[in-house]
Amino acid sequence: MSTKTLPNFIAVEGNIGAGKTTFATRLAKEENRRLILESFADNPFLPPFYEDQERYGFPVELFFMAERHKQLSAELARADLFSNGTIADYIFVKTLLFARNTLNEEEFRLFTRIFKTMDAGFPDPDLIVYLHRPVNVLQQQIAKRGRSYEQDIQNDYLASVQQAYTSYFGTQKDTPVLILKLGSADFMGNQAVYQKMKDAISNAATEGVTTIEIAS
Repeated sequence: MSTKTLPNFIAVEGNIGAGKTTFATRLAKEENRRLILESFADNPFLPPFYEDQERYGFPVELFFMAERHKQLSAELARADLFSNGTIADYIFVKTLLFARNTLNEEEFRLFTRIFKTMDAGFPDPDLIVYLHRPVNVLQQQIAKRGRSYEQDIQNDYLASVQQAYTSYFGTQKDTPVLILKLGSADFMGNQAVYQKMKDAISNAATEGVTTIEIAS
């Protein structure tokens, strides 16, 4: 078991239903870290978006970006942000990744201009941890948590989100990325799985993209 300390600022990412919020919450509590959780439930465009993505894509992504920017600006303005370390369950650039996956070319061009203005000044995490699960497992997780507006999410949408993250990580040079392949493993119910994830984070490389298979 590793005795190394965790990176100071960790961002946990993943597809819809991957378990990023659950994992970030547990890790922050055990390590006595400040926790930043994305606030998304109040997005009024989200339920209709899952029914008609073409019509509601731009307003849903714009709302997410505005809320993420507002939240991160408030959190990062606090003087003690990094005193005991911080764990977040999202990175601001996910705004751009989801938008690229959702918007048409003209909408995305406009969205990118707004994003670049908002993104200026946010510090990079010391490590991005990406929780990877197969699409069929994501669907099982989505069904299990029972949010009504998520039940019609299609496999191809989840697959395209996964691909958007993969493409981004392939170009990422400033922040190390750790991809944890979880399969269908339950890290909340299986302490060995959780500890393996935590050890992987403690021993993560300080540059590049590393992939570790936690469970098949």
